Amino acid sequence: MEKILTVTIPSYNVEKYLKQTLDSFLAEEILEEIEVLIVDDGSKDGTAAIGKEYERKYPGTFRVISKENGGHGSTINRGIQEAKGRYFKVVDGDDWVNTADFIKLVKALKTCTAEYVVTNYYEVNDKTGEKTPREYKELGKKKIWKFEEAASVTQIGMHPLVIKTEILKKNQIRLDEHCFYVDVEYILYPVPYVNTVEFLDLYVYMYRLAVTTQSVSIQGYQKHIDNHITVILHLTEFFNQYAKTGTAEKVEYIGKRIAQMVGDQITIFVSFPETDMSIKKKFMDFDRKLKELSPEIYRRSGEESGSLRLFRKTGFRGYKWIVKMCRKRNHIGEE
Repeated sequence: MEKILTVTIPSYNVEKYLKQTLDSFLAEEILEEIEVLIVDDGSKDGTAAIGKEYERKYPGTFRVISKENGGHGSTINRGIQEAKGRYFKVVDGDDWVNTADFIKLVKALKTCTAEYVVTNYYEVNDKTGEKTPREYKELGKKKIWKFEEAASVTQIGMHPLVIKTEILKKNQIRLDEHCFYVDVEYILYPVPYVNTVEFLDLYVYMYRLAVTTQSVSIQGYQKHIDNHITVILHLTEFFNQYAKTGTAEKVEYIGKRIAQMVGDQITIFVSFPETDMSIKKKFMDFDRKLKELSPEIYRRSGEESGSLRLFRKTGFRGYKWIVKMCRKRNHIGEE
């Protein structure tokens, strides 16, 4: 039977969560129509062993792919390479899906033709269990959108996204390896090849929040600051290339998302103590590189971040004062 959907599960030391993740796919009516690739990224715990249990019980659905550690991007790259499903989705090994709506998603994908399929999702507080819906109400006005139209009303994140596998394979979409924060690469690199977006009013992805070890915690951002900078600069190079030939709407969409990521980078910089002059130097070097690489992204990022405009306007001379102000305003660094 043709596989409708490939779910790739990047898995590194997730034995604590993986059973919940894999159990959420156990719906008899769709098991033959999906494949779940547990890409074990050199885990040192029982991640692979747990995956093998499911592979033995459901050999036509679950498959463990063990590889040397290469980072989140490498697991997605391997998933794309191995995928047999018509559509492709990433679910991290410490997250899961809402089974009832996942079933509806798989059934709906049988007749979908769009390159991007978008659903709603939930953020789930890991400590309290509280669920916060993240919805794409703007896309609910109609079912099928031209990408340029959809791009004018919303930014599409990774968790709601399902991508036609052919787009990823045919255009050799590859993410940075040995690097955190490649989600935005996954979101943006296929955009030049996407014509249509289909919205399904379902809540599929369950995104776990409040795990302090996550790379998206402020501690994680500080630890992997160089990775975040690397991804921004690679995306900026991608923008420069695509801007030469791309549609105005897609160029605007990509540029806006990269500028938002630069804004996140400013938050990372100011999360460090204002007395840390090595961070000030890194900040100034980053801003200079960004200006040299793409005056357009440099301009857009200034429009996106008032704090960044202030740093630039003062030539970073008011660095300590501006950092203090930013930290106080955004409650950054408070324990």
